[in-house]
Formats: sequence, structure tokens, C-alpha cells
Amino acid sequence: MKNIDWKNLPFGYQKTDYNIRCYFKDGKWGEPEVSSSEYIKMHIAATALHYGQEAFEGMKAFRGKDGKIRLFRWEENSKRLNNSAKGIKLAEVPRELFKEVVFKVVKLNEKHIPPYGSGASLYIRPLLFGSGPRIGVKPSSEYTFIVFVTPVGPYFKGGIKPVDILLCRDYDRAAPLGTGHIKVGGNYAASLDPIEKAHSKGFANIVFLDAKEKKYIDECGPANFFGIKGNTYVTPDSPSILPSITNKSLIQLAEDMGLKTERRKIPVEELDSFDEAGACGTAAVISPIKSISDPARNKIYKFCKDDNPGPISMKLYEKLIAIQNGDEPDLHGWVEVVE
Repeated sequence: MKNIDWKNLPFGYQKTDYNIRCYFKDGKWGEPEVSSSEYIKMHIAATALHYGQEAFEGMKAFRGKDGKIRLFRWEENSKRLNNSAKGIKLAEVPRELFKEVVFKVVKLNEKHIPPYGSGASLYIRPLLFGSGPRIGVKPSSEYTFIVFVTPVGPYFKGGIKPVDILLCRDYDRAAPLGTGHIKVGGNYAASLDPIEKAHSKGFANIVFLDAKEKKYIDECGPANFFGIKGNTYVTPDSPSILPSITNKSLIQLAEDMGLKTERRKIPVEELDSFDEAGACGTAAVISPIKSISDPARNKIYKFCKDDNPGPISMKLYEKLIAIQNGDEPDLHGWVEVVE
């Protein structure tokens, strides 16, 4: 790994040495198997291919100044994966099996973990899908659990830059009683067309409205939305929003900083009253929003002065990054060292 330019590493897939696979058959999980292949052998009638029985997670490992490797809130990812599994009838992955596989794959690929100070990290992708054959709409009897990793650079090259967002009125990401609250591939597939159209118009991403009434802010592309209003951190409450582990952490940090926090419906019109706005998730942590454009109403909501991120957003971002890297005390027990 001596030839990698860690400081200019892109945020994308790069091959590493190993991944780990585990198979569910005859009502039970087998032993984890280490593989060096980037490919999987799958039955042509696998339920993942035909009926969307697939869920995944995104998490990161960080190398600290002390050389130790840290994982951030892996237990929350384990819980969320199993919540997704319940939602689309996948076999759940026991917590200890999830931990064993994730920690082992990180250790096996230790040389791919970027050095401290590079701004880069090791992205971890747990993947769970129906791999047994079915022709007929019903759950599989066989499942595959894979965890692979890839080193990724910082989401923003050259520092955080606020982005312009398009408010999306002509697409729905997920229905209120559908799968928006779980991390399944179909939700992301539903967002691809509107996001690509927004990109073609010069926007970085989109923000969806609630599918039922088209009145309230919902998911912000593939991330959660939040706004800063005076001394209050506000984020949407909706049955079709994925519970973001990053957002959950930011809410706690905001309260630690003395801010009030609110999880509630956010009417579109209320955007006018926010001092700052952003999208949050594993990839970027916080992506500050410069503006949200609503062409249907010929309205642009602006949140940044002089193209600089808001002070509270930046303070939250820096605090969370410092905890993940081991630079500040982990008061809430979020970080676990990979021994």
C-alpha cells in the first residue's frame, strides 16, 4: 500500500485483500468464510434479484493518532440491519456474528486503513440478501451475509463546501407505510432518476417531500435533513425516513453543546426561518446546504453567507470527527477499539 496517495484518495470503491461471507441454510447460520474474490456466485432465481430481498449498512473504521483502529457505533448498524431484515423477511444476523465478521474483516485488511491525518477512512459495507431460488413471491430459505471494505477519501476534497439542493415535487422516494424507514436497495433505486436529473441541472442533490401530503421535508437524497434555527437543532419526523446513526449522534452532540433538539414535521415554508441547513450520513458526516430551490413556487431558500458552512454545523462536524478519530473523549461509549 506504499503507492497510495492517501490524501487524494477518492470516495469510491477500491479492491482490498479480503472479504468475509456467511451463509444461512437449513434454518441456521454457518461459519464465516474468508474470501479474496470480489465476485459472488448466485442462483439465477435468487430472491434478491427478483423480489428485492436485499439490505445493507454503511460504517467506517478510523486510525487514530495513537495508531489504534476505532469502529464507530457498530452496534447501531447491527440493530438497523436486523430491523431491515424484519421489514423484508430476511434471516436476521445475530449481534455476535455481525461483530465477529466486521471486526475480523477490518483486521484482515488493516494495511488498507488510511493513516491518521489523511482525512480518509476504511469504509465497511455489510450486505445481506436472499440467495435461495424462488419463482413465486415469498421469502427465500437461504441467505448470504457478506462484509467487504474499501479505503475512501474524505467526501469533500479541499474542505467542506456548501451545496445547492433541488426540492423534488414530482417523485416519491418511499411511501409512509412502505420501506423508507429501513436500509434496502429499492429506496436508493427509487432516488436515482430524480437525483440524476437534479445533477443535470447543476444541483448536488435533492430533498424529497412526504409522499402523502407533499407538505413536509422528508429524506435529503440518500441522507437525513437537519436545520439550525436559533439555538435549536431540528430534523424531520417521518415514517418514511431512515433512522440515521449519524443524525442520532449529532442530536446527542447538539444537546451536549447546550442546543435544544426537535424531531418533528418540518413544513416546506419553515425553511425560510432556518439559519443553517444540512444533510447528514456516514459518507459525508455533514454536507452543509447552501440553498434549496423550489422551481414550482419560484422560490430559493438560502442558508449560507459568503459560501461558508454555518458555525454550528461545523462545530458539530468537527466534534463528531474528533470522537471517531480518538482525538476527543468518547463520553457516550460510541467507539470501540479493534484489538
